[in-house]
Parts: sequence; C-alpha cells; structure tokens
Amino acid sequence: MSTLKATEHPEENPRVKAVFDDIRQTRNSDFINHMWTYLAFDPVLLENTWREVKAVMATPSALDPLTKELIYIAVSVTNACAYCIHSHTAAANAKGMSTAQHADLLRVIALAGKTNQLANAMQMPVDKVFNADAA
Repeated sequence: MSTLKATEHPEENPRVKAVFDDIRQTRNSDFINHMWTYLAFDPVLLENTWREVKAVMATPSALDPLTKELIYIAVSVTNACAYCIHSHTAAANAKGMSTAQHADLLRVIALAGKTNQLANAMQMPVDKVFNADAA
C-alpha cells in the first residue's frame, strides 16, 4: 500500500516524458518501474533522482555494474527497503549474478550486521591504524 496515488498518464507532462524516454534509452527497455511512475508526481524530484541514479548506476566507473548492484542490495537490506531489494536483485541477476555469488552476498550481509551490532554494543575505540589522518 503506497502513501500516494500513482500519477495517471504521467507522460502527458513533457518533463516526465523526457525522463521516462531517457530511462528507456539508458536501460534499453520499455519498462518503467514503479519508482519512476510514483516519483512522476513531482517532475523536479523525478529529474534529480534519475540524474543521480544514471550518474552512479549507469555510467561506467571504477566499479563494474554487478558490483554496484551487489552493494545496492546490501544497503537496501540494511535499510529494510523491500522494493529496492527486489529491484536490485533482479538487476544483479540480469547482470550475471550467480547463485553462489548471491549466497556469498547474503553471508557477508549477515556477518556485517552481526559484527556491526557487536561493535556498537561494545563501543570500543577505533584502532589508530584504521585512521587515515593518523598516518
């Protein structure tokens, strides 16, 4: 259940249509998912969010596309965003994530969650060797 209604006929707004067309071209797909159709209620928010997503996720960088998706899944799990977990798991699968990689990812997420909780509970100081300013 959403907190707002999806915009009916969002592409009647030329700004929204331009973003949707860019999403289609960038992703080489006619599919526009709910993230974008729901953000269409505010064309400025839609434009800004797509610009950021495109710059980070769809532009070649030091991280390969599958690694970006794996990181996105891990952060989405941490933030308990079911929509993003599903969306980025599908994207990772499309980018070649194997079942072994998915299992490893889940193990790393679970381990990081546990050790993060332990470190937070103990509130011990950060080792000086981990501090880039201490070098």
